[in-house]
Amino acid sequence: MVLMVMARTLIGGRLARVPGAILLAAAAALPVDRAAAQEWAQFRGPAASGVVADNPNLPERWSATENVAWRTPIPGLGWSSPIVAGGLVFVTTVASDGDVETPEGGWYRFGERAAPEDVHHWLVYALDLETGAPRWRTEVHAGVPATSHHLKNTFASETPVTDGEHVYALFGNIGLYALGLDGTVRWSRGLPPAETRNGWGTAASPVLHDGRVYLVVDSEEQSYLMALSAETGAELWRTDRDEGTNWSTPYVWAHDGRTEIVTTGTDRVRSYDLAGRQLWALSGMSSIVIPTPVAAHGLLYLESGYIADFFRPVYAVRPGASGDISLADGDTANEYVAWSLEQGGSYHPSPLVYGDYYYTVLDRGMMTAHDARTGAEVYGRRRIDVGQAFTASPWAYNGKIFALSEQGTTYVIPAGPEFRVVAENPLDEFTMATPAILDDSLIIRTAEAVYRIAGP
Repeated sequence: MVLMVMARTLIGGRLARVPGAILLAAAAALPVDRAAAQEWAQFRGPAASGVVADNPNLPERWSATENVAWRTPIPGLGWSSPIVAGGLVFVTTVASDGDVETPEGGWYRFGERAAPEDVHHWLVYALDLETGAPRWRTEVHAGVPATSHHLKNTFASETPVTDGEHVYALFGNIGLYALGLDGTVRWSRGLPPAETRNGWGTAASPVLHDGRVYLVVDSEEQSYLMALSAETGAELWRTDRDEGTNWSTPYVWAHDGRTEIVTTGTDRVRSYDLAGRQLWALSGMSSIVIPTPVAAHGLLYLESGYIADFFRPVYAVRPGASGDISLADGDTANEYVAWSLEQGGSYHPSPLVYGDYYYTVLDRGMMTAHDARTGAEVYGRRRIDVGQAFTASPWAYNGKIFALSEQGTTYVIPAGPEFRVVAENPLDEFTMATPAILDDSLIIRTAEAVYRIAGP
């Protein structure tokens, strides 16, 4: 067992110092040099796909007491996913000096909340990958929030991104911070507070490509796509967008023809070149857009599925598009839209393409599968579990799909044309964050802690 000392913890929703607070965690068995080589650089990992190569050492069964290498409490609230580089696990969080309302699971209306009046602390944590022990904690900002967020959102919902030398942590309506792996802030760029739809807050994560950090800042005021130098934070260009609030992370789509920055939105999906010029646009999304695009089989997959809407579309887009590629009324395909579904998109979870199939985990606990190349239905809605809600995006390895519910249970579903649940892995802690996957372990973030799950 490894003793890990936490200098600060969360008591009754408040950030408090607790001398000698001790956490017992099982010892990890990885050599340090191999652990340091593992990396999960962004939301959903390589290509933002949630898919990794098969590895018999990756865990398929766990619980709060089984196959837990370590568990480290994190104060405050944050739904940013963990990332990993240099033998460190990075998470962001925002902790309050006052009382904090506990988020509720499931889908519901009236989650709007007024802006808090107490001082908050915007924090970046680095945990040792081997032991879970905190290596450092950097407070990048402190003050009274100028904006609000939905009860199920947080002030730290954007997932950081890393190039292996720096961690770029975005806190919407506060700013972007570039930290060295030692926790030192190398540069920062403030973002003025902007009104979001219904005061629900922000969530779109930054993306990193070829020495640039790309941010989509969509609000009810002035929306824009911006490119910054990863080295200095200098603004390279900014393109205004005729778009309202969105919570979808942009996607860098590299294919034989070119590299594009794809942004989804309620009004239009728009793709830009690396100079910020719009390449093509596609109308016809649901009234709220959250899932991140993904590419496979030479296609780009887009979806949105606000559950109060009838129209919850999926589109598979071919490379090389230009201009307006929106479907004509009654059409399901055109020159650049290979196939589409009128009712196939999810509200929160991003889609998963694994093997030949396109899988969608729906917020209300169901799953569908379609042929990834043609859109043909493989199986329709299948119930994962009654009473479970899903926000985290699914992931896959070893021929299995993993779906993590808000209640903290991960359901294991074999990939393929038949749906069945073969295992349930409960942690019994509320969670909405998508895990990180390493060579032989998972990093799972809950409302209370970060776990490293590893095989025996």
